[in-house]
Amino acid sequence: MQGLNPQQQAAVRHIDTPLLVLAGAGSGKTRVIVEKIVHLIESKGTPARGIWAVTFTNKAAREMAERIGQRLPAERRRGLNISTFHTLGLNLIRREIRTLGLRPGFTVLDAEDSLNLIKSLLQQNESAAGMIEPKEAQWQISQWKNDLLTPSQAMQTSADEVEAACASLYDDYARQLTACNALDFDDLIKRPVELLRDDAEARERWQNRVRYLLVDEYQDTNASQYELVRLLVGKLGRLTAVGDDHQSIYAWRGARPENLSHLARDFPNLTTVKLEQNYRSVNTVLTAANQLIANDPTTQPKTLWSAVGPGEAHRVLVCDTAEDEAERIATDILHRHFKDDSPYRNFAILFRGNHQARLIEQQLRKLSIPYILTGGQSFFERAEVKDAMAYLRLMANPSDDAALLRIINTPRRGIGPTTLERLGQIARERHVHLAAAARSVTAAQRLDSRVHHQLTQFLDWLDATRSRMDEQPAAEAMRGLLEEVDYFGYLREQENSAKAAERRWTNLQDWLEWTERIAVDNDSGESLSLTELVQKMSLLGILEQKTRDQDDNAVRLLTLHAAKGLEFPHVYLSGMEEDLLPHQDCQEDDRLAEERRLCFVGITRAQRSLTFTLTRRRRRYGQWRDVRPSRFLEEVEADLLRWEGIGVQKSEEENRATAAEAMSAIRAMLGKS
Repeated sequence: MQGLNPQQQAAVRHIDTPLLVLAGAGSGKTRVIVEKIVHLIESKGTPARGIWAVTFTNKAAREMAERIGQRLPAERRRGLNISTFHTLGLNLIRREIRTLGLRPGFTVLDAEDSLNLIKSLLQQNESAAGMIEPKEAQWQISQWKNDLLTPSQAMQTSADEVEAACASLYDDYARQLTACNALDFDDLIKRPVELLRDDAEARERWQNRVRYLLVDEYQDTNASQYELVRLLVGKLGRLTAVGDDHQSIYAWRGARPENLSHLARDFPNLTTVKLEQNYRSVNTVLTAANQLIANDPTTQPKTLWSAVGPGEAHRVLVCDTAEDEAERIATDILHRHFKDDSPYRNFAILFRGNHQARLIEQQLRKLSIPYILTGGQSFFERAEVKDAMAYLRLMANPSDDAALLRIINTPRRGIGPTTLERLGQIARERHVHLAAAARSVTAAQRLDSRVHHQLTQFLDWLDATRSRMDEQPAAEAMRGLLEEVDYFGYLREQENSAKAAERRWTNLQDWLEWTERIAVDNDSGESLSLTELVQKMSLLGILEQKTRDQDDNAVRLLTLHAAKGLEFPHVYLSGMEEDLLPHQDCQEDDRLAEERRLCFVGITRAQRSLTFTLTRRRRRYGQWRDVRPSRFLEEVEADLLRWEGIGVQKSEEENRATAAEAMSAIRAMLGKS
């Protein structure tokens, strides 16, 4: 118990009745779980095979296992069960395969397999296909399974014709899974719950096997996971549940934070221990978090405190537009990187939605700041952006075979893989690039005449387009090119919905705007040639690849949801505006409460400094709109915030200090160059 505070020690020692550990952010909950497992084995003589620890991610389970490995020799921890909920469910199913009516070798479908099965079933049911999108149906079926509803129960509770059609699809889907001897991801919890609930012998077997159960992140459990825990521990309640209702941010995927309060209902002898000492953040960060979360009436009160140090007031940077916000964040990180000699890994930029990352990515690239985008696809990796870039590369270099292969059938032109394989063979024999091979006599002799005509016609069009691009700016020419090939029509063919196609088309418009901005030489101010522009853009891509290869020292970009469980010395919480945080769809009832908890998670990621950023106006749906600061900033006391930027007056003393800092940063940069 050495090194544990009194509350942590109490949580470790308590084993006689069910225990709820309300663990505040950064309060050492993983250490408590690890030490409790060691205590159960070493001090209480509980066999390791009878201890089960459950969490939500493989990463968390691995970390827990590694830390226990550092505390106990292999022979003492042999048989210990540490896993995710779904791995626990799969292990139970494998041991009870006959009882469940499954055949050996059953298949577990992943999300893509499940979606493909739903699409196949919808193709056989035209009336349902007209009402239901496959992904929406997949989400709804998953929700029903997590709520432990059968297809017939889903049908009985259907609110309208669409839900009824989806319930009918759920029935077909369940029957098809049975016929294929298959389960989907949700079945890994649902089927064990049904077995333990309905089969007394199986329930007794498993309650004897699970001598003690520890569950991490309990606030993230859904209905089926809660029921699985209740059935496994039985009336004796040999359970430690660790969670933080202040960090309950996953209701949108089925999590039920009320499960924490349900424990007291189902286990009347429940004991609660609060962990409130934070071990990572300065007190100004924790004070802001406490003030914010005090406005959430749906959670149990906790007051975080720290012995790390007092900390400074948090900056609030007010910018004119989202572009200015992204530039301010990037330049501020660069300034602090040199001024404080702080590695890039110390900085994190958090945002409510992945769409906010695009402008920030562009500014970080512009300043050659390495970064990693977590929890979302990089804007520059999107298929539509890569397609446009391939066209641009071909305009600059007709010999770029990789670019030609990417766009030769994008959109479709009837030039199939067989033709391209033969063309590649001719190019290798003649030691030329593909376009040159296509114009050769050999190609005319070996390729089908119709296909060869289509191929040369396409290459002629590329040549003509290339000539036109010499006479106008690249971005303008690319706009014309994408319209000429009807790329938007191609996107409509590719996507299941018009909205998805429009979103991808909007991504391309954003990429073109970015192309316009970087198509100027930084030194001379003159427009870059097409070749120079492509080289500059390619170099930015290489820098991004280096970022991935050297991700141990890079700024982290991630959503607030993806940031949970992480910590960084310096955090920028961007988009602190009404309609972004809180999101415009979540500004009433308990959804607003979850948005506040999401902001709480963002604040408590910071160890040493916290910077909020916002704009005065933001472009939405192509139009400029004035925006207001987030109401969550009003819930933090004014003396904890230092406002800077547009419309904020600074004292002469602050201006002198800022100028001195800037000069120090410049000297540092010159010294390192």
